[in-house]
Amino acid sequence: MPQAVTVVVATRSRPQLLRRALASIAAQEYPADIEILVVFDGTDIDDLSDLTPTPGRVIRTMPNARRAGLAGARNTGIEAARNPLLGFCDDDDEWKPTKLAQQTPLLNDAGVVVSATGIEIHSAGGTHQRFAPEKTNLDDLLRSRITELHPSSFVLRTEDLRGRLGLVDEELPASYGEDYDLLLRAVKLGSIAAVQDALTIVHWDRTSFFSEKWQGIVDGLSYLLAKHPEFARSRLGTARIEGQIAFAYAALGDRQAARGWARRTLGHHPLQPRAYIALMVGLGLVKGETVVAALNKRGRGM
Repeated sequence: MPQAVTVVVATRSRPQLLRRALASIAAQEYPADIEILVVFDGTDIDDLSDLTPTPGRVIRTMPNARRAGLAGARNTGIEAARNPLLGFCDDDDEWKPTKLAQQTPLLNDAGVVVSATGIEIHSAGGTHQRFAPEKTNLDDLLRSRITELHPSSFVLRTEDLRGRLGLVDEELPASYGEDYDLLLRAVKLGSIAAVQDALTIVHWDRTSFFSEKWQGIVDGLSYLLAKHPEFARSRLGTARIEGQIAFAYAALGDRQAARGWARRTLGHHPLQPRAYIALMVGLGLVKGETVVAALNKRGRGM
């Protein structure tokens, strides 16, 4: 028998997008109950009374009772959840109708800590499908962030988030990379399993709260490198993150720091393209925002 699911939706001043996300969750073709917890972070609570009730679907609203930001908002929801399984959905994303029904059986395997699905990215350049790997381990995640494993697709056991895995890390600067940190911690306990099909719709056709907060990216990624010393065993993975830091420094206009991080990047992997892009941005040949917009248009990220 399928288990009841709580879905935590952290939101901030995007009422129309939020309603689209909630509608997709309520419309799940899933026989068990779904509790939707909408956590308002830094904005007034919308009681959502205009939404039509759906049998077996309950919406609860609450303020972020913890540290301001995405991590604190998600943790507020985790602590308030009433069901044994818990998922996340960003307020601007959507779920396809069979997502939960196809995904939750993966958690019948006690060795699986996080279940996920592939993603369908909607960007200014059209629709792009990214199929998730069936299984992911620590070495896979050190080498690559694996963007197909998007937090809007995650479903976990509530008891793990409150226990052995732990809550979302609120110490992460700007909450940047909090989903990556969660995955890295999860694969030290077990594995990540995914339905490969693109059952989660991710919208990249608008500016993210974090895409232009370059200092938060620098601080967040530096924090992750320090928190997870296992990166030392992956030159590819280390170079990838160092290249992202170099790019963020270049976008900030700090040429000296960008050059220093680019050198570190190339020392670990001389073919890492982010280092060269960072140097181009640092020289003023192209703007960081232009690079990110071009990548997002193709369904890619920096």
